[in-house]
Amino acid sequence: MTRPDKGTTDNSEQTEQSVCDEMQTSDRGRQTTATTNVVPAPAARRRKPPRPSLTWEKRLWAEGHRLVAGVDEVGRGAWAGPLTVGVVVLAPPPCRIPSGLRDSKLLVEEVRERLFAPVSRWCTSWAVGHAGPEECDGLGMTASLRLATRRAFALLPPDLLPDAVVLDGNFDYVTPAAEPSLFAEPGTPSDWTPTVQTVVKADAKCSSVAAASVLAKVTRDRIMRADAGFYPAFEFDRNKGYPSPTPKRALCGYGLPALPRRSWVYVDGLPWR
Repeated sequence: MTRPDKGTTDNSEQTEQSVCDEMQTSDRGRQTTATTNVVPAPAARRRKPPRPSLTWEKRLWAEGHRLVAGVDEVGRGAWAGPLTVGVVVLAPPPCRIPSGLRDSKLLVEEVRERLFAPVSRWCTSWAVGHAGPEECDGLGMTASLRLATRRAFALLPPDLLPDAVVLDGNFDYVTPAAEPSLFAEPGTPSDWTPTVQTVVKADAKCSSVAAASVLAKVTRDRIMRADAGFYPAFEFDRNKGYPSPTPKRALCGYGLPALPRRSWVYVDGLPWR
C-alpha cells in the first residue's frame, strides 16, 4: 500500500528562527539549556484494524428474524476473472467469532487462507456464487452482481435461506429485480424476498459480512491461481486479475486471453479485440 506523501518543510519556521537569533539576549546559557532539554513527542501509535461485531445480526434476531445472512462481493474492480459473491448465514446463538476475523481487504493472503476453515465451520451455512467475465461483458456489472448473488443463495439448503440480510455498501443487489427471469437460478424461490439492510463498510463492522468477504475472496483467489498456469505471462496467481504492470505488458505481447473482461476500457485500441 502506498504511503501518503509527507508535506514540505514550512519555511516560516526558518524565518521565525532568524528573527529570534537577532533578538537574543545575553542569557545564552539558559536558552541553550532549554533547547537541549526539549524532549521530542512520541511517535503516533499505529491503529489496529477494527474488529467486526454481531451488533447488526443481534438487532435483526431481536426483531424476530430466525436466520440472518451477511453478503459481500469481490472482483468487481478486477479486469479479469469472475465477479464473486459470498453469503454467510448465522442462527442465534452463534459460536464465538473466529479469532482474527476481519474484512478480507485488511488481511494478507496467507492469513485469509488460514481463516477459511474456521470461518466456514463457524457459519450455520455459507455459499459462494460467480458471474464469469463473459457475463460481466454481456449483462453489465449490475446485472452480473445480481446473478452471482442469486447463484450463491441457490446453493444454500432451502431451509437455511435467510429471513434478513446485511449487505455491504449502499446498493441493494439482493432484493429480486423487476425482471426475475434474467437472474433466476434453479433452486432459488422466485418469491423469496428477505429483509435487506445495507451498511456502509459492513465488511469491517459486521461479522457475518466480514466472514462472507473472506470466503468469497479465498474462493476467487483459488480460481485465479488454478487458471494462472494457462496464462503464465499474466501472473494471475499474483495479481488475481486486478490491474498491475505485468498483465498490462502481457496484453500488448500476447493479446486477450479468455479471462479478461473485453468490454472494459483497458482493451480499447487493442488490434486483436
